[in-house]
Amino acid sequence: MKERIYLFDTTLRDGQQTPGIDFSVEDKIAIAAMLDEFGIDYVEGGYPGANPTDTAFFSEKRTSQAAFVAFGMTKRAGVSVSNDPGIAGLLQAKSDAICFVAKSWDYHVAVALGCTNEENLECIAESVKAAVNAGKEAMVDCEHFFDGFKANPAYALACAKTAYESGARWVVLCDTNGGTQPPEVRAIVEAVIAAGVPGHCLGIHAHNDTGQAVANSLAAVEAGVRQIQGTLNGIGERCGNANLVTLIPTLALKSAYNTRFETAIDEERLLNLTRLSHAFDELLNRSPDHQMPYVGVSAFATKAGIHASALLKDPRTYEHVPPESVGNFRKVMVSDQGGKANFINALKRRGIEVAKDDPKLDLLISIVKERESIGYAYEGADASFELLACRTLGTIPEFFTIEGFRVMIERRFDSLGRVKIVSEAVVKITIDGQTLMSVADAEGPVNALDLALRKDFGKYQHEIDDLVLADFKVRILNGGTEAITRVLIESTDSDGIRWWTVGVSENIIDASFQALMDSVIYKLMKNRQLAGKIAAE
Repeated sequence: MKERIYLFDTTLRDGQQTPGIDFSVEDKIAIAAMLDEFGIDYVEGGYPGANPTDTAFFSEKRTSQAAFVAFGMTKRAGVSVSNDPGIAGLLQAKSDAICFVAKSWDYHVAVALGCTNEENLECIAESVKAAVNAGKEAMVDCEHFFDGFKANPAYALACAKTAYESGARWVVLCDTNGGTQPPEVRAIVEAVIAAGVPGHCLGIHAHNDTGQAVANSLAAVEAGVRQIQGTLNGIGERCGNANLVTLIPTLALKSAYNTRFETAIDEERLLNLTRLSHAFDELLNRSPDHQMPYVGVSAFATKAGIHASALLKDPRTYEHVPPESVGNFRKVMVSDQGGKANFINALKRRGIEVAKDDPKLDLLISIVKERESIGYAYEGADASFELLACRTLGTIPEFFTIEGFRVMIERRFDSLGRVKIVSEAVVKITIDGQTLMSVADAEGPVNALDLALRKDFGKYQHEIDDLVLADFKVRILNGGTEAITRVLIESTDSDGIRWWTVGVSENIIDASFQALMDSVIYKLMKNRQLAGKIAAE
């Protein structure tokens, strides 16, 4: 019987330490839903009470399948659990579990906490017991555990054992500085197990400062731990955390692991790995790493030559796993059956059935590839992809026709001599032969265009009254003032469903209008059960 490895995602907490990343509540809700749908066991949402965003995020449970985890410090020395406001905030958070961070290096106990070693052990024990008594699953991140073990093995082990004996479901060994080497990780984990903390209650939290976070996580698994902590695409402070997008397929597809271990990510879920990785990058408004293992656009790309020739004869000659197993594509193939399989799977998830030999499928694949070559990115724009597929494979009702639009921007001074920028948009649409023209003013041109587009939609007006543009991201795809611009828009409605649309143009207003148009059409399609199956999952 295979042993279970539990996957713990800390993207929303430790990943937020990445320079340049600052999640909003809406971002966190969207990412938590992505992780939950994918099948992650634990989703750590942040530190309730530490900042308004995390406090608001924990005002309700944000996952339906995964355990929702709140992170926070153990109680303070000299203060009882019942009188510690930090502990109170953790217990009140709408979470299934609490992950306490605890010092396990005696140097940090003295310098950072300013208390005795015994007081720190008491803080660990009392905090864990409080969580368990409140009906929460308790776990403890033993911060700086490996460095602490090297400095004072007895005290580091005492911290781990105290957490376990107090009722912690998971005792997580953290390589906080990221400098521990795989052989050291394996030896120290084995020492912890020998000291009395069973492997099925141990986790690993590795940082990537020597580029070995994934290797250290796998070494810990070999030594006996059964929980792996990491982040989407390996984001995190300094050099990042262990990359779950690399670890998950390695555990699932490599015989060194899949013959002995299993995770919650089965073959069907694994097909969505590339989409998850790229959609997350789109949400961050950054370009995906082309050379990321398994999911990068170059992960299964081969240039012309002897490699390509051999690959055409048998893909196994230069591919360590089939690209379609992780939802990726083989780029060298002209007639790409793996690519077709991925398209068919993506369409099936959206309720669109198409035969493998349907010429319209080949047309759709060629259109997507052509559009992606000029800047479109459909991994992060599910709604736009679904609309494109419907247009290519079937029909979309002609709800309305855009006759044209105009946007004017005026820079002027107000009565107090202050600079004021005013944007005005005019949109002309035709519905059932009736032409409607709407005008709207706003501080920004895209906002003005959005207001004008949705100001008068004739008989459809009541259908889009609850449509809300939740987020707007712009990326410049090349240099210069003539640069190609990609706009990604996130929309939602009163059903709580979210969808993403994309537009690309040399003109940012035109790119924005493309994405706005797709959002409105998708909403009208969704209202008629003609689209939106994947968004509602």
